[in-house]
Amino acid sequence: MSKGTKYLLVSLPTSITPSSDHDEALTALRAAVTTDYGTTYPFAIPTFKIGTLDALVQQADDLAKLDTACEGVVNKIGDSLRTILDGDEGKIEQQKTINDKPVDQYLRTFSWNKVKYRAEKSIADLIDSLQKEIAGIDNDVKAKFQQYNAVKTNLAAATRRQTGNLSTRSLASIVAGSSLIQDSEYLETHLIAVPKPMAKDFLKSYETLSEMVVPRSANQVAADDEFILYAVVVFKKHSADFVHKCREKRWTPRDYKYKAGGKEEEAKEVDKLNQDERKIWGEALRLGRTGYSESAMIWVHVLALRVFVETVLRYGLPLDFVCGLVQTNAKNAKKAKASLDSQYSYLGGNAFGRDSKGRVKKDDQATATEMQAAGHMGEGTEYSAYVYYEFEIA
Repeated sequence: MSKGTKYLLVSLPTSITPSSDHDEALTALRAAVTTDYGTTYPFAIPTFKIGTLDALVQQADDLAKLDTACEGVVNKIGDSLRTILDGDEGKIEQQKTINDKPVDQYLRTFSWNKVKYRAEKSIADLIDSLQKEIAGIDNDVKAKFQQYNAVKTNLAAATRRQTGNLSTRSLASIVAGSSLIQDSEYLETHLIAVPKPMAKDFLKSYETLSEMVVPRSANQVAADDEFILYAVVVFKKHSADFVHKCREKRWTPRDYKYKAGGKEEEAKEVDKLNQDERKIWGEALRLGRTGYSESAMIWVHVLALRVFVETVLRYGLPLDFVCGLVQTNAKNAKKAKASLDSQYSYLGGNAFGRDSKGRVKKDDQATATEMQAAGHMGEGTEYSAYVYYEFEIA
């Protein structure tokens, strides 16, 4: 899938050629686009059961909303794959396939999935099935990536506890039980992380910081590049005041209770989180790949159904049309559209005309409003004289 590739779905009545022949109409469409602006492939759409005009207008509106929803899901899953693969575009592209085919190949050879979406079903039933499927995929992929992100966050936090400085890191592997007074009725040991430049001030003032600090009890337990960790003995009833005064001095009291085997427990926790992260990473990647494939496939089926409904509304019955997929890019898409407008603006009736130089122009904004009210186009969509949808599968 080339970056920046755009696709145009164009449906025209076969009456654009004198013979009304399907193949000749496709040839005419190709000639209108020209190979300078893109490559046109046949895009086969089956004939579906057609209901009332009112039902078709409602279905056109439902499909417009579903089209937007599908695009959103495909893009979200693409972003999730980008995150889990650390932005490696080569690896990301390997995951972005539809039915195990590259996106462009799947589109060029598109065939309606008649097993999964039987054409004899009503259009309303097909829309309902497609809506439920895309919502299910969105929920499943979202849940799995949330699970992965939670495990990744927990692992990062556990790793930080193992590798941070003495003001934040776990003390299980640093402080031995012998450094602390334990099970005393009156005394307790406080561990204070003091920035190295403040060490002299700490040693000079800690004894008078609050009442009932045991003199000369400060003992250096550990040091790193930024902090020195001291153990200080204080009478329990004055502990809260001592801790508060330490914080005022910008020294960091560490809340730590010695536990036999705590060092080993923490190592096991980090090891388990590493294993969980690798396991869920694999699950998220597989589900992301599958979710991308299935959601993109659903989106293309929604587009095909949208083209069909719009074709019936535009060209009426009996239904005789040709649909082509134009593979192009952003720059040439505009030129292809202009070329198509030049050839087929007459299909729009009074909505299009020509200026004094023979160039196509849109005549009447009211016509577009009228078409929108009739359900032929979504709100905010520019009116086209023929059935035309532009999309990009990122």
